[in-house]
Amino acid sequence: MNHNQIKEIIENIFKHTGCSITSCEISQDQDTLWCVVETPDSRLLIGRDGETLQSLNHLVRRMIDSQNETERSNLCIDINGYQKKHFDEVKAKAHMLSERARYFKSNVETEPLPAYDRRIIHLFLENVDDIETESTGLGKDRRVVVKYKENIL
Repeated sequence: MNHNQIKEIIENIFKHTGCSITSCEISQDQDTLWCVVETPDSRLLIGRDGETLQSLNHLVRRMIDSQNETERSNLCIDINGYQKKHFDEVKAKAHMLSERARYFKSNVETEPLPAYDRRIIHLFLENVDDIETESTGLGKDRRVVVKYKENIL
């Protein structure tokens, strides 16, 4: 599915919700297709703690995946920069946790996190030599444990 088709799907969803779009731009970074939407109706589309935006992302991903059965999409819809800011905050938290684990040479646990935030932490720290991550817990109590592993030479 090409960028214009994805943009059309998103614009149609917005049209049906009655929300207006100022701009809708699609760009690709390393592994994510970003759809950056500017709208005056951001409060309605983001929802409390980004819940509505997460649902919108899930809905559009499912629509794209149903039309493109060969590969799964890694699409992220960002409303007025909310997702980017949240993504950067979670990466900063992951960095701080890794530094704390390294300093104390022990495991550091996060508070319970949504699956998307846990994924960001795992991906952000996956190539750090002396740190590994693991999700533990069940349901809403699922969290990330950032583990320091000593380099044995």
